[in-house]
Amino acid sequence: MTPHTPVFCSIVPPHVLERLAGSADPAIAAAARRTLAVDDTQRSARASAVATLPGEASGRPSRTVYDAENGTTLPGVKVRGEGDPAIEDTTANRAYAGLGATFDFFLKNYGWDSIDGAGMPLLASVHFDEKYDNAFWNGEQMVFGDGDGELFLDFTLPVDVIGHELAHGFTQHTANLAYYGQSGALNESVSDVFGSLVKQYALGQSAEQADWLIGAGLLGPAVDRGTALRSMKEPGTAYDDDVLGKDPQPATMDGYVRTSSDNGGVHINSGIPNHAFYLLATELGGNAWERAGQIWYDVMAGGTLDTEARFADFAAATVAAAKARYGGGGEESEEVRAVLKAWSVVGVPTD
Repeated sequence: MTPHTPVFCSIVPPHVLERLAGSADPAIAAAARRTLAVDDTQRSARASAVATLPGEASGRPSRTVYDAENGTTLPGVKVRGEGDPAIEDTTANRAYAGLGATFDFFLKNYGWDSIDGAGMPLLASVHFDEKYDNAFWNGEQMVFGDGDGELFLDFTLPVDVIGHELAHGFTQHTANLAYYGQSGALNESVSDVFGSLVKQYALGQSAEQADWLIGAGLLGPAVDRGTALRSMKEPGTAYDDDVLGKDPQPATMDGYVRTSSDNGGVHINSGIPNHAFYLLATELGGNAWERAGQIWYDVMAGGTLDTEARFADFAAATVAAAKARYGGGGEESEEVRAVLKAWSVVGVPTD
């Protein structure tokens, strides 16, 4: 079995922070440069200081929230454990609730117990560093910054950010997609998909009712033209702002970006499989976590996807998964047809 390699996976892409680091506003530039420096340190670290104990597949979450007290030593001071009552720190309470919402989503919809399927304890640290403009998964736990208050707000505010980061752990313990190039973009996309589904499930929204935005409510008052970090419905439209710049995500392979930065553009080209999932979910209608989400889950947990899978490999796997679960005999099922159509629209072959 391929080893589950801890990686640093953040919600805010490096290209956004790099642009902000060059801002004429000294406060904005300083916060971005500090965040980039901390990210580099975390990226090069093998693991955090907290030991992740093996879990027990009990069907119940095991959550622990720590306060990093605006430092960078992890995990910090324990402030809330599983079953403890809410505390005065609303950020810690939101993290605790978001861990629970994600746990419930995977267990109740797919029978997957925690992020490893075996009851792994869920750990989170809040109040990481000062004016830290990011949230990340480091292979063992989740970490949330408070934001600078101007460009980015508290990173526990959007539940899909919490779902996104925990989904990196799900990927780590299933398909273990390598974090570069197209496999890395798939890694990011899977986190966006399940992060969005966690939010939709928590809010009881159908595919038609959902906003399909990642990080809505995260952008602060200094952002004039922006709604979120990414849009699965219309990649490339989440923001177009004087400070943040223009959302660079393509929706189809015609706009595929070849770059050496950001591990080969993992946060940029993820817009393509993101859009394919949106098209599938809205074509099928109803609750996106049911048929569309089930197909994506089956691919990830099926044990057949190569760690260096490219878009076409993943697309073919979704077709096979749709046929296996929903039938693909003499006449293709509605689900299979919808999968084929979605990948065709974004320009990814399925054979």
